[in-house]
Amino acid sequence: MGLITTMNLCPCGVPRATVPWSSVRGCPLSATAVTVPAMLTNRSAPPATVTPVLIYPDVRAAVAWLEAAFGFEERVRIGDSHRAQLRVGSDGAVVVADVRGDQVGPSDGVVTHLLKVRVPDVDAAFARARDCGARVVEELRTYEYGERSGVLEDLGGHRWELTQTVRDTAPEEWGGTTVAPW
Repeated sequence: MGLITTMNLCPCGVPRATVPWSSVRGCPLSATAVTVPAMLTNRSAPPATVTPVLIYPDVRAAVAWLEAAFGFEERVRIGDSHRAQLRVGSDGAVVVADVRGDQVGPSDGVVTHLLKVRVPDVDAAFARARDCGARVVEELRTYEYGERSGVLEDLGGHRWELTQTVRDTAPEEWGGTTVAPW
C-alpha cells in the first residue's frame, strides 16, 4: 500500500478516496467559523459566491426560456451556443452550458439536483413559468416553516423550487434546530 500524505486525508484522518458519504456525519469537523477574504470582482464572471452550471442541449433556447419563464437576465454570452451567464434576482446567478464531453443534461427519471429560487410573489412566478411550458412537479403549498413553494421542471429537465417567505419562523417551531443564525 502506498504512503498516504495528509493532503489526501479528510479532517478525521481517513484517506479521501475511501470516505463513504454515509460516514461524513461522524467526522469531527471544527465548529469555528472560517474567515474568507474579500474576493476581487470580475466583469467576466458572476458576482455570486455559488453559481450552478446547468447543462442544456440548446443554450440559446434555454436562455430564452429562462428569461421568459423566470425573469432571469442574460449578462454574458460566450460564443453562439457555448455558454451564457444569467442574473437571478438581485444577488444570484446561473450559468447555462452546452452538452459536450462528459457534460450532459438531466435524463428521464433521474433527479440529481433542485435549484431553489426565492421570489417576492411565488404565485405569480409559478403561473408565469407554467404558462411558459414548465411541467409542474409539486403544486404550490404553504409549509409550517414559513415558506410557500412549489417545484417545476424546465425544458431541459432541470428542477426549480420557487419559494416565497410568508412569515418568519424559528426552526425550533417546526422541529428544526438552529445550529448558527443566518
